[in-house]
Amino acid sequence: MLDKILCIDDDPITLMLCKKVISKTGFSKETDTAHNGEEALNYFKNLKENKSEDLILPKLIFLDLNMPIMGGWEFLDYFSTKEYQDFNQTKIIVLSSTIDPEDLEKTKKYPMVIDFLPKPISISMLEYLTAKL
Repeated sequence: MLDKILCIDDDPITLMLCKKVISKTGFSKETDTAHNGEEALNYFKNLKENKSEDLILPKLIFLDLNMPIMGGWEFLDYFSTKEYQDFNQTKIIVLSSTIDPEDLEKTKKYPMVIDFLPKPISISMLEYLTAKL
């Protein structure tokens, strides 16, 4: 069981499903959400500014690629910079409604991305990830 996960998706139903499935399986003790990449970057900036000894950082991010304001690719570009190096232990699973081979290939340039899986999140997906993590 992970201590904390962050789900980044612009669809509130997807976020609700994500929280419910994760809670039901006990995959994580806590699930935070962000509605786009910009909100997620601000989330990490706040964590960095409010760092304390008992602060729990997300160990895993479920990331949608297609979002308004800031999409998944732009988030990955920023999250890969020195500014976010404090979080380089955080792994990312890209969750997308399309499995485009070019997108799959593109994720390989980001070392923090450990998998590319189809939406929606499911119990079997979390079982697969538990074995992988």
